[in-house]
Amino acid sequence: MTPRDALASILPAVGWPITLSDNVAFPGGVDPILPTPYRIGVAGAATLGATGLAVEDLWALRTGRRQSISVDVRQATASLRSGHYMKLGDGEVSARRNSIMGVYPTKDGRWSYLHCNFPNHRAAALSVLGVAEDRDAVAKAVLNWNAQDLEEAIIAAKGAGGMVRTAAEWATHPQAAAIAALPVMEVIKIGEAPPEPLPPGNRPLSGVRVLDLTRVLAGPTCARTLAEHGADVLKITGAHLPNLGYQEWDTGHGKLSAQLDLRQPADVETLRGLVKDADVFSQGYRPGSLGGRGLSPEELAALRPGLVYVSLCAFGHEGPWASRRGFDTVVQTVSGITSRQAEVVPASTPGPQFYPVSAIDYCTGYLMALGAMVALGRRAREGGSWMVRISLAQVGKWIVDLGEVPEAAARAAPEEFSAEELDRWSMVSQTPSGPLKHLGPVVELSETKPHWARPSVPLGYHKAEWVARPG
Repeated sequence: MTPRDALASILPAVGWPITLSDNVAFPGGVDPILPTPYRIGVAGAATLGATGLAVEDLWALRTGRRQSISVDVRQATASLRSGHYMKLGDGEVSARRNSIMGVYPTKDGRWSYLHCNFPNHRAAALSVLGVAEDRDAVAKAVLNWNAQDLEEAIIAAKGAGGMVRTAAEWATHPQAAAIAALPVMEVIKIGEAPPEPLPPGNRPLSGVRVLDLTRVLAGPTCARTLAEHGADVLKITGAHLPNLGYQEWDTGHGKLSAQLDLRQPADVETLRGLVKDADVFSQGYRPGSLGGRGLSPEELAALRPGLVYVSLCAFGHEGPWASRRGFDTVVQTVSGITSRQAEVVPASTPGPQFYPVSAIDYCTGYLMALGAMVALGRRAREGGSWMVRISLAQVGKWIVDLGEVPEAAARAAPEEFSAEELDRWSMVSQTPSGPLKHLGPVVELSETKPHWARPSVPLGYHKAEWVARPG
């Protein structure tokens, strides 16, 4: 399985011929690049290559000119944990997880994963277990539970986590069957609108306005990718919502950042006012969560005909888990990835293991950006309002379906890139909090060099309004 093969497997989902995959060059190595059986290099390079094709298509729509596209496979793999390669001022940006987040043995001899990075999810798990925030106390409490019972109890308490399953067990689960019936992503027409040419400008996405209501990694990576090619991105979060600070530095490149409280009708109306002047609305709430606030795909398409509505969730819009909370690590846990990772590359501690990057998150973000750009192209050519629909679990299945590298090769792969490589791939942005060293864009285009026109900023740094983009 090569990056070109993987790219070809994506293109039918957006209505493009698989032969377009021949238009992307993939230098820089082959899997295994890091110690995992999964073809994460192929996955990262293919999804980034897909964004390159979409950028090239929009540039041709603007100018009639084509571009050559290249994606370094090793650099693409590093991008799947770009949050680990940051330095703010003289200090590292800590990506340390909460101390009680992790996997624990259960009463029935299985393992349970507790996702506890956010305070509300941590509180939910602790309330179910009836203990204080202490790893030893949590471990003892988990031993009183059967894994599946604990999974359901934590979900019922509005927490996040799951029972560790093997791939064979997941294959028999009704949610796995629902996901298997879906493509990796969908681009769907949801309303009528006249054709709308791309706004004027000298970059592929110049003048395209994006509202980013997503959190954590996948959704914010989508908007960061659109900003990389010239879009004006306004990130909207709430002061009351928990966040992981280091991730905001990683995914905030190119964005304005404002805060609204969508529990307040006045702030919802402010957001709807911003939608009227937007081109893309990207959100990562569970299916149906925004419908009661006038922010559903159909409601916003009626408010702003021609809108591209990007919708991300954890487990897809079909099946018994359609409304379930989830993250990259949860999907890895329940679908057999952590079980298989531990079989092939055992760690010093027993139990399931996560692979060494956040492949599902970042690849999902790249595919969301692909979908948004494909929809913008369709809007320009044929009109309409569009929805891009995707889930972490759909992308997780796609990654697993890419196959595995030989086990011995996976175990022998180095754990880190060379210092020279990381330095070559990095850049420095001047942020309000000091110079931030971080990985730069991966995709190489012959005419329009990807770059971010704005640095990452603290959440809520700007007002909730559209402003002119810097040059």
